Amino acid sequence: MLKNYFRTAVRSLLKNKVFTLINIVGLAIGISAAIVIYLVVQYDFNFDKAHPNGDRIYRVVSNFNFQGMQGYNSGVPAPLGEAVASQVTGLAQAAPFFMYDYNTKVSITGSQPQPAVFKKQKQIILTDGSYFKLIKYKWLAGSANQSFKQPYKVVLTQSRAKLYFPNLNNASIIGKIITYNDSVKVTVSGIVEDLEQTTDFTFHDFISLATAIHNKNLLPNYYSHDWNNTSSSDQLMIKVSKNASVKQVEKQVNDIYYQNSANKKMSRTQSFALQPLADIHFNANYDNFDQRIANKKVLYGLLGVAAFLLILGCINFINLNTAQSAQRAKEIGIRKTIGGTRRQLIGQFLTETLLLTLAATLVSALLAGYLLQVFSDFIPADVTYAMMFTPRVFGFLVALIIIITLLSGLYPAMVMSDYQPIEIIKNQRGATAGKGNKHYLRKGLTVAQFVIAQFFVMGTLLVSSQIHYLLNKDLGFKKDALLYVQAPYSKMNTNLEQVFVNKLRAIPQISQISLGSEPPSSSSTMSTHMTYRDGKKETETVVYLKYGDQNFFNIYGLTLLAGRSPQMRDTSSGIVINETYAKELGFSKPDNVVGRYIESNGNHLQIVGVVKDFHQVSLRAPILPLALATNGQRNYNRVVHMALRFGTDGSKLWPKAIRQIEKAWNEVYPGEDFEYNFVDDTIANFYKAEQNTGRLLNWATGLSVFISCLGLLGLAIHTTSQRTKEIGIRKVMGATISQIVTILSFDFVKLIVLAFVIAMPIAWYALNQWLQSFAYHTSLSLWLFVGTIGVTISIALLTMSLQTVKAALVNPVKSLRSE
Repeated sequence: MLKNYFRTAVRSLLKNKVFTLINIVGLAIGISAAIVIYLVVQYDFNFDKAHPNGDRIYRVVSNFNFQGMQGYNSGVPAPLGEAVASQVTGLAQAAPFFMYDYNTKVSITGSQPQPAVFKKQKQIILTDGSYFKLIKYKWLAGSANQSFKQPYKVVLTQSRAKLYFPNLNNASIIGKIITYNDSVKVTVSGIVEDLEQTTDFTFHDFISLATAIHNKNLLPNYYSHDWNNTSSSDQLMIKVSKNASVKQVEKQVNDIYYQNSANKKMSRTQSFALQPLADIHFNANYDNFDQRIANKKVLYGLLGVAAFLLILGCINFINLNTAQSAQRAKEIGIRKTIGGTRRQLIGQFLTETLLLTLAATLVSALLAGYLLQVFSDFIPADVTYAMMFTPRVFGFLVALIIIITLLSGLYPAMVMSDYQPIEIIKNQRGATAGKGNKHYLRKGLTVAQFVIAQFFVMGTLLVSSQIHYLLNKDLGFKKDALLYVQAPYSKMNTNLEQVFVNKLRAIPQISQISLGSEPPSSSSTMSTHMTYRDGKKETETVVYLKYGDQNFFNIYGLTLLAGRSPQMRDTSSGIVINETYAKELGFSKPDNVVGRYIESNGNHLQIVGVVKDFHQVSLRAPILPLALATNGQRNYNRVVHMALRFGTDGSKLWPKAIRQIEKAWNEVYPGEDFEYNFVDDTIANFYKAEQNTGRLLNWATGLSVFISCLGLLGLAIHTTSQRTKEIGIRKVMGATISQIVTILSFDFVKLIVLAFVIAMPIAWYALNQWLQSFAYHTSLSLWLFVGTIGVTISIALLTMSLQTVKAALVNPVKSLRSE
């Protein structure tokens, strides 16, 4: 029986090659998108799922609320970890650790004359044995109890040990010397196996925490006793006891901080929360150890895209199969007459659907590899085509094939198997197969297709408009032809920045140079508390900080509204504030705030000027209070900003300038890697997620419109074949080709317009909600909706014309004779 089902199914599919091809292409597009999206979604949702008692593991994070402004930090004050471990009840384990420099130089001293050097190493932490009681590793050499007892010890993961000592086994690596940043020399005391699960805990060098206590260079940064300083480098993980209350533990942590904080008033602006382990990979408010942060909304959106594309392919199948029912009516009547049961007919039609779905799945398996390459910069690097051959993905494909077969094939099979032989023999069923409830169902499914397609079109147009707005909005400063270089962190206590600047002044392609902190708009921010007293009231504000010399204002074209720019003679006592901060202090006129004093960290700062507001971070956030100053501390003035010239003919002389800048860098900082950034590229990177979303929408829109138009073409082929006699009669009666094409297309255009009416309010609401995530955004223009309906109808008419024009050109004598 099954063999007969498959033989008949193959024969039927080959007989209707056009409809078979349309169905396979439509389903293959949906399935390939579903495969790629499944790989991404299951990858992200499996992070840190294998830790023992993971539901009881939390990270202590900091929340700030000052004058209605919310702030977040994944770190805690350095002393909090030790206090929590000794004072909080209801804890099974507390594990403080400290993130080492993100770009660490690692030197391996061995038998070679020159040490092996590994630059820009990340994921290095200072911790103790408590970390390994919380996050379980398999020990290959050493133990958690012994490896961290002494200072100047380090534990390595096996992959890192092989990188540093490629020719030694684990036992031989124990006792070897490693030097970090030319200043911290440690001995290898243990080796652990790398975590096999997908995890954000990708640390590979574990320096004993006691090292920070004994090393004068590490002590102030990694073992501070300051309760009022919060850094994301200071991390605290805990595991609550089995029956303990998370809320009670959280309350105890906050009570400890309030008891120890020196500034009782300001401490109330900071609170601590317990972030579940499962939330670390997804919560953008807090960093996740310098790893990629996934967005649950984006992942659910991807699932929605996959579902929509699959639905479009299934709708095509249902529409085309029910439309073809008239052609198969006699076949069904004969089968029933010779004893075929309805159950057997349903099995036959479902077999055809299964074969189509299998063929589409094979095609989609090839397309998935191509899509992974196209979106390689959007998809996590660990998501590869090799994951296609895992049991989990195989199970997903089997489930998908079954669901699509039933979803696409069951209704057409039920409809066609219901035909009665007597009606078919009288030609009643064949003549009316396209009418009635099934006719309305096809129209409804076509409308649903174009609701989805037009929703994607509207989304694509708006996202493109918003990205253009974000990249081209006036930010309050110049951003073109500006390049900046950050001096090495390890050289911050030297005067080499000024030596570098002096060398740059000799390069003719550079018009201006400034030494300061990050550019005006940057993802790297600093803030502090400032207090203003006017004799009547006290105003405390969280203020963002920027540093720069007197050329900083000129190079970025910042506009002074009152007073003057900071001068080097001001050292740290003279500051310029922005309009927003002036208004926060109660001064509507900038001139009136110049000369006033502000207190910060025990220092009295004079306001010497007011600068016009500019955007300090991405346009998702509003402009916040800001202070700009020159600063004698070199670690705040590590960034060299350069304005590049254009050639006399407008050409860019930048490649030559960059080569000369690199030459100067190598002379001043030999052995240090040269890296530079353009300011406009830095700003564009703020919106990398939106640009990726735009690319994804472009593909989703193109595919959804393509699938919908494929279905429309199939229906047009069916409609014109059903109306062959009508077309011939109309031509004999004098109808022109354009009139016939209009008549044939009108019904479909009505469906597209109806779909637009349904899609427009849905899209307006969804897109308006998306725009609200930006403090500054474009508007929902009427032209966006007009453009959508215009583009959709134009593409649909062009698609249908492939068949309607062909039908209208047929000689009426031929069509009527055949009828």
